[in-house]
Amino acid sequence: MGCWKQDKSYTWTFPTLIVCLYGFFCMMKPSEPFLTPYLTGPDKNLTIDEVTNQIFPVWTYSYLVLLFPVFLITDYVRYKPILLLQGVSFIITWLLLLFAHGVAAMQVVEFFYGMVTASEVAYYAYIYSVVSTDHYQRVTSYCRSIPLVAGFHRKDVSETFPAPDKVVATVCSDGPSSCQEDKGSAPADRGPTAEQQPDKAKPQNHVLRVLVQLSQDLRDCYSSRKLLYWSLWWALATAGFNQVLNYIQVLWDFRAPSHSSAVYNGAVEAIATFLSSLTSFVVQYMKINWDLFGELALGIFSAIDAGSLFLMHFTTNIWACYAGYLIFKACYMLLITIATFQIAVNLSMERYALMFGFNNFVALVIQTILTVVVVDSRGLGLDIVTQFLIYGSYFAVIAGIFLIRSICMLVSSQC
Repeated sequence: MGCWKQDKSYTWTFPTLIVCLYGFFCMMKPSEPFLTPYLTGPDKNLTIDEVTNQIFPVWTYSYLVLLFPVFLITDYVRYKPILLLQGVSFIITWLLLLFAHGVAAMQVVEFFYGMVTASEVAYYAYIYSVVSTDHYQRVTSYCRSIPLVAGFHRKDVSETFPAPDKVVATVCSDGPSSCQEDKGSAPADRGPTAEQQPDKAKPQNHVLRVLVQLSQDLRDCYSSRKLLYWSLWWALATAGFNQVLNYIQVLWDFRAPSHSSAVYNGAVEAIATFLSSLTSFVVQYMKINWDLFGELALGIFSAIDAGSLFLMHFTTNIWACYAGYLIFKACYMLLITIATFQIAVNLSMERYALMFGFNNFVALVIQTILTVVVVDSRGLGLDIVTQFLIYGSYFAVIAGIFLIRSICMLVSSQC
């Protein structure tokens, strides 16, 4: 454990390796590309409407409810307990998916998977507390790309069981335990943590004092215009990305029904994650003036995302639909990697999980609104094809916002 207390500039490789191993094993989920065919197949025997309108929306709602307390306490408890919670939630999710039946049981599965995704903020924030700012761009590239590499390798397992009724769910039980044994926490140099604050308050006021301190820290973080705009893109784009990711299998099943045609979901997901891992990995080599050209990149690649979603809406060819998804995911992963290290670099205090978590929380609020209005049977309950027209228009608006702002910035810089 003493090695963690050495100079961060000399110890960034070991904690990065451990965190990346954790991310790799947690993302080895070979059954995920076949979840919709599995649920609608003979084993679970659910209808496509039940899956789309009653089961999948539960993930959005549970993620929204759970994310708020998780990101509030993650910096305070120093990350590792949240990573352990994520591992336990993973185990429960896959065990229920294997042995439980019925709509209610699958809704419980979505609830625990919401806990898994809410806890991801600890994975992405932890590394910044143990390395120096000089390595932020590189470690962000690694930590974002490694889980995607794991997603690529799960193709080998998923394609071994191509039929929906033969899908085998893999329990990610080894990753968290090994990670917790190896990782330690080292105080960061960038500002006070919740643990380092003088504890002069009475015990009954301790929680309130921490919440007040966190709210002040959050206000200070967003007082930076640079952080505000990167966070705005993060929230808007992540909401749309999660929505697309949640319902892309339903669109694929509509274009090429799994019970009457060959299913290549696993292969497509593998290629998508491989391309995404490449785009995330190359970020470490980009030497760009992000202050000047960052928002232009956000606008251009968001426009490409919008175009790929429109392609998925208008085409009736499953291969064109697959191609649109590949482009969409690769572009988003490129931008979210850039946004992550830009926010981390510009933070003036160690509140990584608070910042990342609040951005995700805002994204979930937006996604919940999208789900209620567009997807949920109590809202418009639109068909899956029309939903992707809405999502394409949504990303077109995001692209317009940042293209207009970036053009204004470039023009003003020339004056």
